[in-house]
Amino acid sequence: MKKVGTFKALLLLLAAGFYFSACNMTPKGGQQNKIAFDSTLVDKTYYLLDNPENPHCNLQIKFIYPSDADKALLPEIQKQFVNAYLGEAYDTLAPQEAIKKYTDDYIEAYKDLEEDFKVELARSEKEGNPVGAWFSYYEMSSNTIRFNQDGLLCFSVNFENYTGGAHGAHAYNHFVLNANTGHRISEEDIFVDNYQDSLAEILVAQIAKQNDISDPKELENMGFFSVDEIYPNNNFFVDDTGITYTFNEYEIAAYVVGPVHVHLSFEEVQYLLRSDTPITQLIN
Repeated sequence: MKKVGTFKALLLLLAAGFYFSACNMTPKGGQQNKIAFDSTLVDKTYYLLDNPENPHCNLQIKFIYPSDADKALLPEIQKQFVNAYLGEAYDTLAPQEAIKKYTDDYIEAYKDLEEDFKVELARSEKEGNPVGAWFSYYEMSSNTIRFNQDGLLCFSVNFENYTGGAHGAHAYNHFVLNANTGHRISEEDIFVDNYQDSLAEILVAQIAKQNDISDPKELENMGFFSVDEIYPNNNFFVDDTGITYTFNEYEIAAYVVGPVHVHLSFEEVQYLLRSDTPITQLIN
C-alpha cells in the first residue's frame, strides 16, 4: 500500500490530529432537519407476448423521497434522490413522474426480448427442449434514510436484478447530502488533503478485524483481492456512530464474499477529518 510521501501532508495530518485530540468525539444531541418524506411503491409484472404461460419480468420499487422542505431547497433534494435511485436520465422529473417513466421504460426494454423469444419458442417446440430460463428477469430496489439531522441527510439505495446469466447482481450505494444546500458531500469535502493512503490503511485494518484475523494479508485467502488495492471509494454514509463504507460485489473481493460493509468510528478517523464540514460539526 502506498504511503503519504510529503512532509507537508504529514504536517496537515498532525495538525488535524491535534485539533481533534482536544475535542470530545462523542456525537452531540441531534436536531432533526426540517425535511419530511413520502413513498411510492411499484410491483409490476409483464409476460412475454402478453401470455401468462410465458416467461416474465417483475419490477419492484419502494422509493422514499423528500416531500416537504424549504421551497427553495426541495427541488434540489428531490433531484438528488431521483438521480441516486434512477439515474440522471430521470432527475429532471418529479419523484412520482420519474418512477412512472422508469417503470414504463423497464417494461418496454423487456419487450425487446420478444423477437428472440419467438425464435427460442419455435426451436423449443421443434426440439422438445424447454425455453431458456434466462428469459425471466427481475429487478428489486429500495432506499433507506440513514440519518436526517444536524444539517446532514444520508440515505442508501439497495438494488438487485437478474437479466440472465449465472446469478443476479446486488449493490448498495450511499449518499450524503448537505441538508442546507441539497448538494452531495464527497470524501474530498470531509477529509484533509492526501487522506487516501491513511484512510485505506484504516479500512483494511477494520476489514481484517471484522473477519477475526490479525494479518490483513490473510484476507486474500478468504476471497479478497489484493489488500494493497483496497482504497476509499466514496460509497459511504454517516450517522451518529461514525462513517460506514460499502464495497460492492467484485470491487475488492470475489462474488461469493458479497458486499463488504465497513464501519469506522469517529475516533478512528478523527485526525483525517477537516474542521469545517457538517460531519465535523456533528461531533462535540
